[in-house]
Amino acid sequence: MSIGTLFWILTFMICAIFLVISWRVRDASQQSFSHYAIGGASFSMVMIFFTQFASIMGAGNFIGHAGSGYENGVSWLAFIAGEQGAKLVFALTFAGFAGSMRYYTLPGMIDDLITRDKVTRILAGVLSASIMVAWVGGQGKAFGEIFRVFTGINPIPVIFLFSAIFIIYTCMGGIYSVVYTDLVQGILCLIFGTLFYVFSFSKVNYSLAELGSRLSAVGREELWSFSSLDTGALINRFLTGLVGILVAQIYWQRCFSCKTRQIARRGLFYSGIIAAVMTMLTAFVGLIVMTMNQELDANTAMPWFMMNCVPQVIAAGIFVLILAAGMSSADSCLNSAAVLVVNDVIRPIFPERTDARLIRDAKRWTVIIGVISSVCAIYASTIISLFSKAYAMAGSGLVPLLVIGLLWKERGDEKHIMQKRNSRVTPWGARCGIVVGAVCSQVSAFGDSATIIGLLASAVTVVVVSLLTRHVSIPERMVSPGFIETDDA
Repeated sequence: MSIGTLFWILTFMICAIFLVISWRVRDASQQSFSHYAIGGASFSMVMIFFTQFASIMGAGNFIGHAGSGYENGVSWLAFIAGEQGAKLVFALTFAGFAGSMRYYTLPGMIDDLITRDKVTRILAGVLSASIMVAWVGGQGKAFGEIFRVFTGINPIPVIFLFSAIFIIYTCMGGIYSVVYTDLVQGILCLIFGTLFYVFSFSKVNYSLAELGSRLSAVGREELWSFSSLDTGALINRFLTGLVGILVAQIYWQRCFSCKTRQIARRGLFYSGIIAAVMTMLTAFVGLIVMTMNQELDANTAMPWFMMNCVPQVIAAGIFVLILAAGMSSADSCLNSAAVLVVNDVIRPIFPERTDARLIRDAKRWTVIIGVISSVCAIYASTIISLFSKAYAMAGSGLVPLLVIGLLWKERGDEKHIMQKRNSRVTPWGARCGIVVGAVCSQVSAFGDSATIIGLLASAVTVVVVSLLTRHVSIPERMVSPGFIETDDA
């Protein structure tokens, strides 16, 4: 049996299992929009740990970061430190706070506690959704590249095939499909991830010193040094990963789904530690591949390694690992993106919609976002390029608003509680800050400082415009009603 045939068999077996799980939990998700979006805030520590870990360890972490390690060397660890370290920062600073709230989304929380402005909520919803779209596209692109290398098939049909699978089982059970399939996917990631790293590092006798020597021997010693990248570029990479993760809906959504704030903090912290270690190891695997073949590109480094350097049984295990990880990230992000659109774009405009209608809207948008993500995957140059652009844009636009909005209070000694706005940030300050930060982060003329400039420009804009418009009212029709986000939790 060829390895390509084996991969197709494994794909259909695993997809069938996930579809069965989603079918069994579909009824629970139909009880209300709260259940579809956050499971009625009922998930335990075990479920939160595995869904968070599985969602983090997507195909991008095994294909994308290996490819970026292959091309950029150890300097890529700066981006990983920001991206993965942000999860630990989030767990220690925001997770407990978010776990005590019962919102559906981060923009919904910003709206209730900080702005009470429909325009701000819609802008925040669109930006937050962009990260989720990029992640779903990244998973599809990874699968397309794997099957292209192993079977010779055009990656475009593969991307659309997997997108269809993601869409079907995510639509069936909402967050319940995500969490219960993630339990299986997370266990698979732990088992096969361990085997993957043990085998990969055996190629350099489990020695980083030997890895560095081998890179020097093939004339790529610059990959073993940070000297090729200036300090500004390193800081920009770190901040790009950091700010993007801090506003990623899947992490906030997990916290809102927890039974208690303690579960939110511990589940995200423990899963974040393991994911950070595994992702850094993946970048080193990319360098190991470089010592074997210097003629590859970022997208094909890991598939080539699987096809040419490992026994078939190990390759099958690695494929199961990537498949489980990619599907977990894709379903999580699809669900999160759909909930963002419904809760923060549609709901503010049509507040009278019933739970049943909101659930139908969420399913419809799951399909639309899945298609958009597929198109993004086809045209993106690399998996990580999808992530980086969305991270910088959403993070630069939203992180200053979130932090300043929560810290700059009208009543300094009063804690933030649901349905009680307590921030000096005005709607116009929030709107302008979001736009300025997002735009500045994408200005190519700013080079490696784009994310830093975007963050600073957004922060200054939020404060200055808020001071200038503190007595300026907005039309009543633009005031967000400050929804109670859950009706049964």
